Amino acid sequence: MIDIYIWLLIAQAVLSWLLAFGVVNRYNRGVAVIGDFLYRVTEPALRPIRNFLPNFGGVDISPVILILILMFLRRLILYDLAPSLMY
Repeated sequence: MIDIYIWLLIAQAVLSWLLAFGVVNRYNRGVAVIGDFLYRVTEPALRPIRNFLPNFGGVDISPVILILILMFLRRLILYDLAPSLMY
């Protein structure tokens, strides 16, 4: 599940770049539906990180921070907690 959420964060970041540079038409219904879904799934986790981080001049690094946190949690669960639960 953590891996799926990481991929959703990456998809949200890529879509936001494509929209910002005008590569994808934001008024396209399919793009709007996908963008809305990704926003609703990722924003609750990203908002507290954005509130905590200072402004970096328009560059949003909150997805990177969240991905690092999720990778740490995944490693903690898989390699530290899961083996101890097996015995």
